Amino acid sequence: MTNTSKYLAAAITALSVVGAAQAENHQTPAAYVPASADWAPAPPVLPAGAEIAVLSGNPFAEGWFVLRLKLPAGYDVPAHIHSGAELITVVSGEFNVGHGQKLDRDTTTTLPAGGFIEMPAGHPHYAWTGSETVVQIHGPGPFDITYIDPSDNPLNQ
Repeated sequence: MTNTSKYLAAAITALSVVGAAQAENHQTPAAYVPASADWAPAPPVLPAGAEIAVLSGNPFAEGWFVLRLKLPAGYDVPAHIHSGAELITVVSGEFNVGHGQKLDRDTTTTLPAGGFIEMPAGHPHYAWTGSETVVQIHGPGPFDITYIDPSDNPLNQ
């Protein structure tokens, strides 16, 4: 059996175990309807103006979470890192992302609705919007953000 086959077999086994555990616990799946989103101001560790809706889990505790951020037009997220991976899907609008120590609009990639990017833990990156944009973020909690330049941290302003 090749390594790829072994990994695939292990993944299928893991998914089967998770499915069986969910069935055994009789968990009712939680459905999310965008029109009924419970938007709230994003935590103050993000620049002012963003809104958050938590879809699953608790982003500020151990374990996996799913959240959405609604970002206004002209919103900047200065260069930063996270201690956990960040899986980002663009739900609406356009999300401009770049890699490095300082926000540079000339070196970003524009992700349209449906676009996706994975930011590994510890990878310096930044983002900005030209129009209102909603992104969905999945990742391991607790969610944290460390700005490359501490003066960019809204908590220090």
